[in-house]
Amino acid sequence: MSKNVLLPRRGLLVAGAATLLPVTLARPALSQGQPDVIRIGHLTPRTGFLGPLGEFAVQAVQLATEEINAGGGINGRKVEVLYEDSVNPQTASAKAERLTQRDKVACIVGEINSASALAIGQVVQREKVLFINTGANSDALRGSDCQRFMFHTESQNTMMVRTAGNAILQQGLVKGKKYYALTADYAFGHDLLRVARKFLGENGATAAGEDLVPTELTDFSPFLLKIRQARPDVVIGNLAGAQVTNFLKQYSEFGLSYPVAGFGFDIALAWGAGQGNFLGTWPVVWHHMLEAPSARKFADAYRAKWKKPPENQGWSDYTAMKVIAQSMNELKSIEPAKVVEHLEKGAKFDISKSREGYFRAWDHQLMMEMYAITALPPDQVKNQYDIFKPDGSFPKPDESLESIATNRAENACSFPA
Repeated sequence: MSKNVLLPRRGLLVAGAATLLPVTLARPALSQGQPDVIRIGHLTPRTGFLGPLGEFAVQAVQLATEEINAGGGINGRKVEVLYEDSVNPQTASAKAERLTQRDKVACIVGEINSASALAIGQVVQREKVLFINTGANSDALRGSDCQRFMFHTESQNTMMVRTAGNAILQQGLVKGKKYYALTADYAFGHDLLRVARKFLGENGATAAGEDLVPTELTDFSPFLLKIRQARPDVVIGNLAGAQVTNFLKQYSEFGLSYPVAGFGFDIALAWGAGQGNFLGTWPVVWHHMLEAPSARKFADAYRAKWKKPPENQGWSDYTAMKVIAQSMNELKSIEPAKVVEHLEKGAKFDISKSREGYFRAWDHQLMMEMYAITALPPDQVKNQYDIFKPDGSFPKPDESLESIATNRAENACSFPA
C-alpha cells in the first residue's frame, strides 16, 4: 500500500522528512521574512482510499518536526513543514512544482501512491530538490523510473514479497500449493502481482485463480464466491488501502476457511478491519511491538501525543524526517546535491530497528530489516491494536540486509544526469 492511471503504491498511481537539501546551485529554502526557518514540503494522500494511511504520515511528521526543533532544528534553524494533500498524480506534480518553485522548500517528503511518487520524482529531478518517498512501493521507482534526487524509506515490492513469502513458505503454504490472488487494479498492484508470481512459482506454487480488483470496489462478494469454487490452499491479497480492510471484513463474514496471506499491507488497515476480522500473515516495514530502544522511544512518544500506537506508514515519514535532519546537521549544509552524495556514500542511521539502515548508492533504496506479522486468534486479542504477533525479521540477523532486495540484474537503475 493509489488509483488506476499511472503508477501508484502503492504502485504507480493513485509516501516524513525533516528538510532535504537543494541542489548545488539551489539557494537555501527560507520562509520569506523568516531567515531562521527552513521549509520542508510534505505531500501525501489525505483523502480517498489511501487517506487513512496519510493521516498517520502527517501525525508522524508533526512529531518528528517537534523533536527536531526541540533539539536545535537544522543548523540552528527551525523547521517549518508545508502540508499538502496529493490526491492524485496530476495534483501531486502541480503541488511539487509549487513547493519547489514558489515556496522554495529545502526538500519534499511523503507520498503513498506510486504514480504520484513518479510524478514528484520527475519534478524534483528537474528542480534539483531532494525527495524522500515514504510510501510508494513499486520496484520501477527504484529501477526504470529511478531519479538521482529521489530516495526511499518505504520498501520496494520485492522486499515485501520476499518477507511475507518466506514466512508462509515456513508455514508450508507455498511448495506444492495452489493460491488464489486478488490484486489491486493499478500499477502498484500489477507490479506486486508480477513479483509475487515470480516468488511463488520459483518455490513450487501454482495459481488456482487470479483477479484484478478495481481500487474503489467495496463489495467483494463476487470474488469470494469464485474463491469458494476454486478451493485454493491459500488466498493471496495484493490489495491496497481500504481494499484490504473491506476484503478482510467480508472474508470473515463469508465464513471462508482458506488461509490468508498478503504481500501489500499497512497495519492501519488491519486495525480498520476490527478485532476478529484480521486474518493471515503479512509483511510490514515496522510495527509497534519492536523492542529496539529507539523503536520503543518512537512508539512511546507517538502514543503520548496521539493516544494510539504508530503504524508502519507513520514510521516511514518519521524516519525520513530524522534522516534529513541528521544528514543536514552533519554536513552543516542543506544543499540537495551534498545531501545526495552523503546518502550515497553509505551514511548509517538509527531507524528504530535492531539494525542500522543505509541507502543503497545505485538505486537509493533504504536497506533495512523487514518483518512478517500473523493475526492472533480472536480469543487471544486483548485490545484493538495488539491484534497480531511478530512472525520474524527478514533478512535473518546473520544475513546481509540486501538479500531480500532486488539486485542490478532484476531491477536496473540508471540515474539521469
